[in-house]
This record gives sequence, structure tokens and C-alpha cells, in this order.
Amino acid sequence: MIGKLTGRLDYKALDHVMIDVRGVGYIVYCSDRTMATLPAVGEAVQLYTELLVREDLMQLFGFTSLVEKEWHRLLTSVQGVGAKVSLAILSALGPDGVSRAIALGDWATVKAAKGVGPKTAQRIVLDLKDKAPSVMAMGGTVTDALNGPELDGVVEPLEKAPAKPARTSKAKAPSGAAAASAGALSALGNLGYGPSDAAAAVAEAAAANPDAGEAELIRAALRLLAPKG
Repeated sequence: MIGKLTGRLDYKALDHVMIDVRGVGYIVYCSDRTMATLPAVGEAVQLYTELLVREDLMQLFGFTSLVEKEWHRLLTSVQGVGAKVSLAILSALGPDGVSRAIALGDWATVKAAKGVGPKTAQRIVLDLKDKAPSVMAMGGTVTDALNGPELDGVVEPLEKAPAKPARTSKAKAPSGAAAASAGALSALGNLGYGPSDAAAAVAEAAAANPDAGEAELIRAALRLLAPKG
């Protein structure tokens, strides 16, 4: 299983790139959002990857964060959702947007992705709603994995990043919003709230105030979880 690639970006196409790792070129398909974050051709690049194996096909899909990779894995586990549809959803919403939509049961937002009909969107929300809390609590990018402890299921880098370390990748560090959401989820869990209820409240609070810090999200989520009347 190829869990991560570290190498040089050989070329970019509309929906995929080639990464040269020690002389071996890997074709990796990415969402539009991931494609937009990649460095220029010739520069070093690092991506988490998911390998699709079928009788007649082997394809690699690349992601800049564990959250995006995990949502791709979960989305493609839903009946009727293939890799193409999963990447369309991630392109339209981004991993944080997918987390919020599924935690809130907002299938209409999922339906906005290209090629996703209402029945498929509803099935995605129903099948994955209980998975949203654990994904929302995840964080980290390829760069964090390299600088921190080894992550389960992620292979070691095949080689050190090439020269020009200051430009090794344009993958973003975990956003403050993602870190705040993860912290708020943990705090609500410690207070005894169920994962699904906590995730929905945090997602709604984050959607209402995208710049909120962890403390603000906790307060807003508690107000949403408070008994009505």
C-alpha cells in the first residue's frame, strides 16, 4: 500500500500530476483544491495517497491532509460513490466543508457537487454522519507528519525532500479553524456530549463564525446543545 509520496513534481495535467520518486514516476489524481495548492513543476512535493486497485485498473489519489484522505476513503465506501464523485465533492466543498455538511445532515450542500444527485447526497449523509466526529477531530498535513511522530497507516517518506527546503511544498498547515473544531469536539466529549451531537453543534457554530477560536466554538456549541424551552 502506498500511503505517501515524497519527490519532485514532473508535470501537471487538469486532474493529475506525475511525481518523480527516485527515478520512478507516479501518476497521482487529485481534487481541484489539492491541485491548486501544489508547487510549480520541478519543485519538491509531498502527498498522502490512496491506492485504488481493480482487476483492470490501478490508480493513485493524492491529498495534502489526512482529513481529505480520510473523507475520500469514507466517501468511496458509500454505495454508488466512486473516486470521480468523491473528488468532485472534495473539489466543491473541501474537506472542512464535507465535515460540516455531513455533521449537519446537509445533503443539499453535498448535492451541489458535480455529478451528485439528491439520492446519492442523502445516502452519503446517512451513511457517514456517525463518522463525521472522528474525521473532524483529525488534523495535520504532510509537512506535520514529517516533522512529528509517525502516523499509523502512513508510510515513511521514500526520500528526503530535494534541495530548496524553503519551497518543499505549498501544502497548508492545519488551519486554525480545523484545530479549533478538533479542540471543541474534544472538550464537548469530555463534558459528556455524544459524538454526533457534538459534531453537529461544532459544525453549525463554525459555519456561523468561520473565524471563531476554540473557546468561542465551545461556548456557541454549548448554547446550541442546551435544552430548548
